[in-house]
Amino acid sequence: MKFAVIVFPGSNCDMDMFWAVKEIMGAEAEYVRHDADSLEGFDGVLLPGGFSYGDYLRCGAIARFSKIMSEVIRFAEEGKPVFGTCNGFQVLTEAGLLPGALKRNESLHFICKTVPLKVVNNQTKFTTEYQKEEILQIPVAHGEGNYYCDEETLQELKENNQIVFTYSGENINGSIEQIAGITNKAGNVLGMMPHPERAMETLLGSEDGKRFFASILKNFGKVTANK
Repeated sequence: MKFAVIVFPGSNCDMDMFWAVKEIMGAEAEYVRHDADSLEGFDGVLLPGGFSYGDYLRCGAIARFSKIMSEVIRFAEEGKPVFGTCNGFQVLTEAGLLPGALKRNESLHFICKTVPLKVVNNQTKFTTEYQKEEILQIPVAHGEGNYYCDEETLQELKENNQIVFTYSGENINGSIEQIAGITNKAGNVLGMMPHPERAMETLLGSEDGKRFFASILKNFGKVTANK
């Protein structure tokens, strides 16, 4: 399985993502620039965190119009896996690949710490290696991670089991229903604010992110992850 790690001007977690899937999980990965026009040869797309285009307009709003995004949208519509974390999540909502939006944290402060994360749905192709309601330790680093959607969308998310992760205990950013990660209806696009790619080794505080990528590899590809 070969992953495209999309790099926008202002991305700063692209190396973390690349390292996680290639060095830790043993999959193939390549950086793909925002101005590229093809995803030929790739099996999965990863949108990293950071501050694409400096967040000058709205987080992810300018990146959504990058040349590569038409390919990412096509990729997703074909049922292939697309994952976005933090700024990547924001880009996915701006592109219409996921419902809702990300607002300023309720506290109006940037939050950077490891938080407890509950696995609400372990039946997605991104989460089968977890137990339902398992509590993970995953870092966050965001100023605009407050997930919001209207009541109708929230009801659809619940009915379709699209809510995958929620913050456990403290609602760190004010997200509606403590939502931390969701999928599209088809289940092949997932966005979340916490960073599983930063939870790959106990030396760094947690390796709970490894099973996230192991789930992707197991369900979307045939690469054997390095345990």
